[in-house]
Parts: sequence; structure tokens; C-alpha cells
Amino acid sequence: MNTGKRTNRIIFSILAVVIGILIVFLLSIAGEGSRGPMQSLLDNVAKSVQALEERMILQRRESKRSRKLTWFEPYVENIDLLKDPEVILLGASDTYEKESFESIIDLEDSLNTTFPLIHIYNAWGSKEEQEFPELEVLTILELGSLPVITWEPWLTSFDPEEYPGIPPIEDRGRGCLRAIAEGTYDKYIIEWAGKVRETGSPIFVRLGHEMNDPYRYPWGPQNNKPKDFIDAWIHVHEIFQAENATNVLWVWSPHPSYGYFDAYYPGKDYVDYIGSGILNFGNVASWSKWWTFDEIFGKAYPALDTFEKPMMITEFGSLNVGGDRSEWFKESFKNLPELYPSIKSLVFFHYSEDRTVTNKVVSWEIIHDPASIQAIKEQIMTWPDSIRPPDR
Repeated sequence: MNTGKRTNRIIFSILAVVIGILIVFLLSIAGEGSRGPMQSLLDNVAKSVQALEERMILQRRESKRSRKLTWFEPYVENIDLLKDPEVILLGASDTYEKESFESIIDLEDSLNTTFPLIHIYNAWGSKEEQEFPELEVLTILELGSLPVITWEPWLTSFDPEEYPGIPPIEDRGRGCLRAIAEGTYDKYIIEWAGKVRETGSPIFVRLGHEMNDPYRYPWGPQNNKPKDFIDAWIHVHEIFQAENATNVLWVWSPHPSYGYFDAYYPGKDYVDYIGSGILNFGNVASWSKWWTFDEIFGKAYPALDTFEKPMMITEFGSLNVGGDRSEWFKESFKNLPELYPSIKSLVFFHYSEDRTVTNKVVSWEIIHDPASIQAIKEQIMTWPDSIRPPDR
């Protein structure tokens, strides 16, 4: 952290204390008779001071956190090292990513580790929140980590005035990948690529994930041909190359259960990582049961391994419904490096409020599950020293 930033934070801390003392003094002399605009003003100031104090606490935690990732700095400075890391890179995504990464810091503290990767989601569209997530990315980089961005080509939010000729909203799903490949959304892609280039740091981009799943996303096979996906992927990749946004690690992420991997693979020159989500839904729905890590991923692994790319478990977790979750984590991590040597990264899916697949709100959170936390820590400690992430 540079001296200017440290000085600013000291000044802010002093101001917070002074304002806090002033509030107490004003409240003491105002009494009950001052309810109304004055009281509302004081209440708002008090809330602002509290928010400032909370931010200062978080900033101190962030400063300590970045120092724990000094071992990761060579990877940040050399994108080629990330394409074949010696250490298995851990990470997490979280419900509160748009507000703060504090809950992710809480999770890694519980696991006695520090995540070099933080995963966020970004949908396509014309809305402000669908632009390149610059604030989140810069915060992740300041924390000493690198961002993994799942970039989802939802097309319904694009403004027809800004993108003339796009189909009506109800028709944008059908053939959406062909439209991307033909350049309909180039303006958005070019702007996004420019923002990526400006960061100057490696960024993992997981584009159009689970494209082989016919039930979930509009970019799936119910609306598009496999060739459309490949053409769209290559088109986006080539735009990034033309914009000199070469600091991207491209994560191709099919659903492990639906196969047809060869039909959707863009080619070795356009892919840096093979991604796969491993989520055990237990018996929360009629279509699910308690599946082990091996049952979810074991059959897909040999076929995905033929592409000879490092693998990332992009969404990793288990619900606590239908079985022993701590045992699930124990068996998942047990001998993982030996059984699945191409896995070079694993990202916890730590959402506490997930409504995306079932009609119920489910929680993947483990921070309040001591047995699962302990099982994970114990099994990671059995991994060989050469690939185990440093504790701190």
C-alpha cells in the first residue's frame, strides 16, 4: 500500500472519531425535543460514521490479506505460470460479491488459507450493472487475488436504440450464438475487451458456460447448434486479440453430465482452462439425489482430460440435504491430486441464497458448518507439499 493511501485512511479515521464525538455531544444537548429533521440528520450522520468505521476495519483486513499472497505474485506477473500452476489455486464466489468481499475473507479465515482467486458473475446487456465489473475487479486485484468472471451472454437487456437491428426480446434466445458470431453485439464486446486490457492483470473469463445443457440457459442446444457456439467463442476471442486484450485466460466450461464435449470445443488455440461445476444438490428436488464428487465428475474427467488443458472446478459445493455434507467434502478432497491430476484450481460456490435451479431457496454456505470446514482443512493438509496452497 502506498504512503498516500495510508495517509488518507488515517485522516478518515480521525475524522470518523471527531464526527462521532460531535454526534454524541449534539444528541446530549438536543434531548427528546429535537426529534424531526435534526434527529434524522444526526441519525444519517451516525450511520455514515458506522459505515466508514466498518470500511476502515475491512481495509485493514484487506491490507493484511494481500501480504499473505506474496507467494502468488509471480503468477500475477506472468500469465504463462497460470496456465500450468504448481500449486492448486483455491477460490470462492459468494452471495455478497456486489457489496463486499468480506464474507469471502471470513470463509478463507475459517479454512486457514487465502484465496488467490475470487469468482464473480457478469451478464451481458446495456444496463450499468452489465458493463465490465470494473469496481469488483479492481477490488479483487487490490486484495492480491485475481478475478474469475463467468460472462453470461443473456441478450434480453440490450437496448434496441443502441444496438439497431437486434431481434425483439422474446426472439433473442433463438439463434443467439449465431447473432454473436455475426457481429450483432460487437460494440459491447469491444468495450468489455478494452476494459479488460486496461486492468493490465490476468483475468480468467468463463464465457457461455454449460453450453451443452439443453434446459438451463438460452445459449444451450435448445436454441443453437454446437457450431454456433464455436463460431461465437472464436469471434469473441478474436475481438479480444484485435483489441490487444491478451491478459485473458479463457475458461471453456461444459456441463459434465451432458457430454458432447468434442462438438463444443473451440480448439486448443482458443482455450486455456477446462472448467466444470461440481454441485451436489442432494435430494432437494425430484431430479436430484445424493451424488458424490466421483459420481458427478468421474465419468466426464477422462474425456475432458483428452484436451490436455489444466482444469478448474468453477463451482464447487454441496447442500446439506440428503446426506452427510462433511463426509462429502472429506471424500471429495481425499486423494484429489492423485485421482484428478489435471485439476489445477478449485473455486467454492458459497452462495447462501440460491434460487437459480430449484423453486426453493437453498444455501451452499459452509462457514457455519464446523464439521465441513474441519473436513476440508484436514484433507488439504494431506496433499503433497509441492501442490498444497500455503496456509497463509
